[in-house]
Amino acid sequence: MNESLSRSLVVLGASILLGLIALGWLLGNAAERVKTFDRTVVVKGLSEREVPADIAIWPLTFQDASNDLNTLFGSLQSKNVLIAEFLTGHGITGDAITVGAPAVTDRLAQSYGDTRNIAYRYTATSTVTVYTSDVEAVRKAMRDVIALGQKGVALSGEGYQSQTQFEFTGLSRLKPEMIEEATKNARAVAEKFAADSGSRLGRIRSAQQGQFSIENRDSTTPHIKKVRVVSTVEYYLAD
Repeated sequence: MNESLSRSLVVLGASILLGLIALGWLLGNAAERVKTFDRTVVVKGLSEREVPADIAIWPLTFQDASNDLNTLFGSLQSKNVLIAEFLTGHGITGDAITVGAPAVTDRLAQSYGDTRNIAYRYTATSTVTVYTSDVEAVRKAMRDVIALGQKGVALSGEGYQSQTQFEFTGLSRLKPEMIEEATKNARAVAEKFAADSGSRLGRIRSAQQGQFSIENRDSTTPHIKKVRVVSTVEYYLAD
């Protein structure tokens, strides 16, 4: 009986040993597969477009002064009419033109500064704003704006409140095509990396679409915009 028990124990021990060996092999093989799956490459794909602006916002600001309020407001009104006529004469429609309320300052009523040598008691600032999709009409009018000066309308310089803005509002139409292009460019970079490292490109592990940016192409052509997006993609690599 002891001999039979000994044989059983030997068989059991051998079975356990073989099981441990098999388990070790399986775990080692699984670890190798996990290690393989951990091999990845992160690449970026760029897509850019140059597009014309489709909205123009042009504030035409001027200042005037007088010692009489009625005279001042009459002058403001006359100059606003001259500006509106100038704009419509360049193909800008009336509904694209807005005349803002003038800002009038009574310099004698101010509690600071020396008021003894004031030439004009009242000063005023008036702004006529153009908001239109006819960008070319605005650009043409801007080139001819000297004609307003010849009629006595001295426009203020390009201060913060008087800056002309050109905007592009068609981003939603470009997004699908640009995202596709950025993704393709990212894959091309990843495939080149995989080939150079003796690997094969696997499936995507993660992808992140960057934010779209719209900027002026350069400082001299604000009516031409550069649209840009960068996509970041992580791929698995396989031997």
